[in-house]
Amino acid sequence: MPPKDPSDSASPIRRRRSGQLEAHIITVLVDTDRAMTPGEVLDALGATSNLSYSSVVTTLTRLHQKGAVVRRRHGRAFRYRAIADAPSLTAERMSKLLTDEADRTSVLRRFIGSLDSQDEQTLRRLLQEAED
Repeated sequence: MPPKDPSDSASPIRRRRSGQLEAHIITVLVDTDRAMTPGEVLDALGATSNLSYSSVVTTLTRLHQKGAVVRRRHGRAFRYRAIADAPSLTAERMSKLLTDEADRTSVLRRFIGSLDSQDEQTLRRLLQEAED
């Protein structure tokens, strides 16, 4: 019997989309009124997150390197506080991907072509608002 593919919907192990874990952790930090240790973040994510402490620490470190969180030493650990929300992180990631592409027009054309009608209308409205 072949090993289970993690992308198989029947598999109990599911891979997160790129940035999804960062977004969950940022949401936890934004929703609290205090800085949190990695252990507190892990507890707030809940047992169903199936995350290890080291995964949370690694993600928080990456978020700190990206400037999305600030951290302060608290004993042997750090306490983290969000300075950007999840939508800001996603927008920054999209902008970086676009900046790294030589043919930006093709990327934008394909992106717009992949939008559903509601997202397309939202984009049109936002572009119109930006012009006004």
